[in-house]
Amino acid sequence: MKPLTIIKIGGNIIDNEPKLAAFLEDFAAIEGKKILVHGGGKLATGIAEAMGIKQQMVDGRRITDAETLKVVTMVYAGYINKNIVAQLQANGCNAIGLSGADGNVIQSHKRGADTNIGTAGIDYGFAGDVDTINNSLLQSLLNGGFSIILSPITHNMNGQLLNTNADTIAQEIAKALGSIYDVSLVYSFEKSGVLLDANDDTTVIASINPTYYEQLKAEQKIFAGMIPKLDNAFAAINSGVGKVIIGKAEQLHALISGNAGTTITHD
Repeated sequence: MKPLTIIKIGGNIIDNEPKLAAFLEDFAAIEGKKILVHGGGKLATGIAEAMGIKQQMVDGRRITDAETLKVVTMVYAGYINKNIVAQLQANGCNAIGLSGADGNVIQSHKRGADTNIGTAGIDYGFAGDVDTINNSLLQSLLNGGFSIILSPITHNMNGQLLNTNADTIAQEIAKALGSIYDVSLVYSFEKSGVLLDANDDTTVIASINPTYYEQLKAEQKIFAGMIPKLDNAFAAINSGVGKVIIGKAEQLHALISGNAGTTITHD
């Protein structure tokens, strides 16, 4: 199978113009087929608050009311997505920017209050959980030479846009394309990888397999905030993704080559 690199970047890159520019230069230089999934950073929050739209977060997840949905759609699927596309074009990377509604790429449903995501009983508003991925369209675009840039706005096939977690989108796309490509999924965040000591960036664990993961949890050597990311990583691995890498976007080429970050493996 041909290799496919799927990378998710977060607010620590989106919110920093020099870091974003450097990352996109590195992303453009990656050989082969590639997909970038981006979050929204702080821009949407700042714009919403400037408009008098109060923002609520629960367990790090945004409560997306109707007015907030308008803002995040404009910011995520509009400015941020197209700014990334334009910068990639400047770097010689023929990118195409999409939301989940474009070409029915990502269909989702409105998250219910009975979900096991986040805090039980919380109404997250117009937050969406992924149902289906349009493999054929993604494959067609990739075969056409496009690098795909995905914003975290999806839809429910009934005309409703939904704000969807970018980590989840990256995982679901990787799982969906795992039977077609040899997928490497890169989760970038502010740390250098999975750490034995959350306060010491030099304690990166180079590789974690299922047995070692259970051992680390039993010995309470992984801080609680990292467990959901690792659970998602192993869910992807168990669904056909070749490997998952967790680390800093600033070390992109080293992450992909296995010389930085933490690699999650089958065995």
